[in-house]
Amino acid sequence: MSAKESQNHRIAVQRLGLVDYETAWAYQEELLAATLAIKAQNREAIEAGTPVAATPNHLLLCQHPHVYTLGKSGKPEHLLLDAAALVEHQATFHRINRGGDITYHGPGQLVGYPILDLDNFFTDIHRYLRVLEEAVIHTLLEYDLRAGRIPGLTGVWLDFEEGASNPRKICALGVKCSRWVTMHGFALNVNTDLSYFGHIVPCGISDKAVTSLQQELGRAVSLTEVEDRLLVHLAEMLAAELTFEEE
Repeated sequence: MSAKESQNHRIAVQRLGLVDYETAWAYQEELLAATLAIKAQNREAIEAGTPVAATPNHLLLCQHPHVYTLGKSGKPEHLLLDAAALVEHQATFHRINRGGDITYHGPGQLVGYPILDLDNFFTDIHRYLRVLEEAVIHTLLEYDLRAGRIPGLTGVWLDFEEGASNPRKICALGVKCSRWVTMHGFALNVNTDLSYFGHIVPCGISDKAVTSLQQELGRAVSLTEVEDRLLVHLAEMLAAELTFEEE
């Protein structure tokens, strides 16, 4: 079986519920390492002219307790809380290996971590980011919210058109890619406590606001409903088949 024939378009989805950030990060690293090990074996198989194995794809969906994460290009001063204030707000802080600056995760926010081998789909990281954004944009449209992109700023925004009076971010993205295997992902504010964004310079952007589905609609929204709708669009845009694993 050739590398092309071994492409796997199935994505195993796991709904992890509320999970500690470090636990989810370690799990991502574990899945990433397992996939990279298969890819290393496949490189040897190709050289030897023997069959290659299909690599897996995973999507972890979860929420986190209050946590701030700082990406590789981020500035520590964009966190406006000291150690004592973090404890007071029942929040933790982690420097991590994704791209991007600082962001917040917390209850009521839908966090998605795709651990995908892009060799199974397309090897273009910018296209991958646009696919994640587009799936969120289509999901928000189901709630009659017209969202889009702002040139030069990763993520999904409302009032995104040039010259709009109040651009506000509803979904943040930050990914890492190793030998075309992705980790980290997106954070969509559904019923998020937006006050926690007041303690950072979100994604290093000081002149734009953040928002949530709850804020925009004036009501709480079922996180499971949002998950289900987002999964439909993500599967369609990746031409993927979703399978669901036991939690």
